[in-house]
Amino acid sequence: MPVAIKVPSVGESIQEVEIHKWLKREGDRVEADENLVEIESDKATVEVPAPRSGVLTKILKVNGDVVPIGETIGFVEEGAGTPAATSAPSAAPAAAAKPAPAPASAPQASSGPARVMPAAERALAERGLTADKVAATGPGGRLLKEDVEKTAAQAPAAALVPPPEVVPASTTPAPTAVAPSAPVVAGPMEEVVPMSMIRRRIAERLVQAQQTAALLTTFNEVDLSAVKELRARYKDAFQAKYGAKLGFMSFFVKATVDALKEYPELNAEIRGNQVVYRNYYNIGIAVGGGKGLVVPVLRNAERMSFAEVEQGIESLGKKAKDNQITPQDLQGGTFTLTNGGIYGSLFSTPIVNPPQSGILGMHAIQDRPMAVNGQVVIRPMMYLALTYDHRLVDGREAVQFLKRICDAIQEPARMLMEV
Repeated sequence: MPVAIKVPSVGESIQEVEIHKWLKREGDRVEADENLVEIESDKATVEVPAPRSGVLTKILKVNGDVVPIGETIGFVEEGAGTPAATSAPSAAPAAAAKPAPAPASAPQASSGPARVMPAAERALAERGLTADKVAATGPGGRLLKEDVEKTAAQAPAAALVPPPEVVPASTTPAPTAVAPSAPVVAGPMEEVVPMSMIRRRIAERLVQAQQTAALLTTFNEVDLSAVKELRARYKDAFQAKYGAKLGFMSFFVKATVDALKEYPELNAEIRGNQVVYRNYYNIGIAVGGGKGLVVPVLRNAERMSFAEVEQGIESLGKKAKDNQITPQDLQGGTFTLTNGGIYGSLFSTPIVNPPQSGILGMHAIQDRPMAVNGQVVIRPMMYLALTYDHRLVDGREAVQFLKRICDAIQEPARMLMEV
């Protein structure tokens, strides 16, 4: 009995997802709860498991399709025999007399015009072909990149690039990842790739921040000598006890929470004509994931020890790299830290993550000559950049907030004494 594979809910505000990648093919044997397909929302990538053990008999939605929550994207046949018994198309005519499927060069014709997939559209443009010249073999009559490559390999050599006015045919409107107003034609040395839903969401949020907030950035520099000394002294014992490395980020998280308590405007947000002050401190940590920059959240960071901060950051970073971040991991942040220094950035102006009112940018640590007590000495220095929403935060508070972070980093004992 076939069991439907449906798109699960991945968050209250998410109405549709994109099929990112099928992990199984039609005809593959699957076990209950084995991951079948990766779906991508504008916040995270989620794996959908098999609802039952059996054979994946039908894939209804292919990579790149955008589908609503709850829609059926395939079927698993319970109690099916060998995969070979289910690999034939489910819509095969009952009166079919041929014992073997048609050769690859002569695929079954679809019932209507072929739906051109994005990769196939690009391949058509590169080879100067049109969709009506290529036989579609994908599920549901979809025209795949492989179909174009086969046709091009069998056809005599021709001009690879169509005239500028030629547009690859796409007779059926498809909800592709980008949904452009007109098909994009790539030149001979270009490649057109749809933006992922996460990348589109990042772009929307950054533009939203620039258009709706009055962003201003203030800078300072901090001497990391004391933090480096503490880290060198305790890092081995710390890792042995807690199973996590003692990094610089935990010091900055604790210093940030300390500063936010003194300057609550940086932990607040504007809602309409009201200002909402939060008495909790959920610190977002910007990390690079497989799909781009994401900002998972350390919740109630004011209650965390150094070890809990480092363990939390390590766990969230691993989830981001493995594309396992969930929407819940990204929600509820009140302030953000971003460390461009791990990529070599010396100086930058981060953009606030709305509706937050501030973001602290950390940068590379460099040994630089500094004047200390009338002497020139070499110290490990870092530039800090605080971008804030000037609608809510005045320049005086922003500068003092950043100065307090610097003071706490340069004298870590202040965080323990709360002075």
